[in-house]
Amino acid sequence: MKRLVSVFVLLCCGISASWADSLNEQLKLASVSALAMDAESGELLFEKHANLRMPIASITKVMTAMVVLDGGQSLREKIRFTEKDRDAINHYFSRIRVGSELPRGEVLQLALMSSENLAAAALANNYPGGAKRFVAAMNAKAAALGMSNSHFVDSSGLSPKNVSTARDLAKLVAAAARYPEIKTYSTTAVHTANFSRPRYKLAYVNTNPLLRYERWEAALSKTGYLDLAGRCLVMQTDVDGRPVVLVMLDSFGKSSPIGDAGRIKRWLEDGKVGRVASSAMEYQRNKLSGYMALQSTARLN
Repeated sequence: MKRLVSVFVLLCCGISASWADSLNEQLKLASVSALAMDAESGELLFEKHANLRMPIASITKVMTAMVVLDGGQSLREKIRFTEKDRDAINHYFSRIRVGSELPRGEVLQLALMSSENLAAAALANNYPGGAKRFVAAMNAKAAALGMSNSHFVDSSGLSPKNVSTARDLAKLVAAAARYPEIKTYSTTAVHTANFSRPRYKLAYVNTNPLLRYERWEAALSKTGYLDLAGRCLVMQTDVDGRPVVLVMLDSFGKSSPIGDAGRIKRWLEDGKVGRVASSAMEYQRNKLSGYMALQSTARLN
């Protein structure tokens, strides 16, 4: 990685860290907050407003997956989708029929690869002690991972009160990528789910087009979107044979976090910076101003 080597040489030669940090400023992204981290060593390779606490939308489902798997419930056991599940997501659109059933493993797969909110709600409601215990387990797991600036209130991420930072999410992704099921489920390009009671099939595709069109190899992938959170993406992928966690939060435009992932990857590989649309830069300035105002208000209170 030519870019990483150049930063390392600067630091080893006694050049100030601020000068090395200024190299980061040359990389412009469409995301308000972003980070790249070596998944094995934890070394930060790039960061931008990485300590900014913000809504994370369906990135939440990565934590949901870890809690489900840590709980040790059978992935073959069938889960029935109920009105309680629909209530949990405020009757947000889902193609899944109330009363139908699907094995827990497939339910988890739909939550991860296709961001199916009803699936995430059903996983929480079928956890020992129900959704309340599930959310408590999510926050306990966050604490265990050292995610000190994160908080969860539901399993789907539909609530903007699910908040975190890019630094915290890098820890989450690195930990989650060690689960074989999460690696497989989150990176599956397409899947057909066979429901029972009644019997029907639904085809699902991965919400990350980089995986859907087999452009990238990844050990983990999850997208997210809410009006308040913007477009979000977390991944663990190889960059020059090195496992790297990428976090992009609150990006402008549906394809912007995908573009940012490519910009960071190219920058790490050969120092190429690329361009970002002026509309995306204006979006960032406005959103960043809003986040800063919220944090100032929180400190005052």
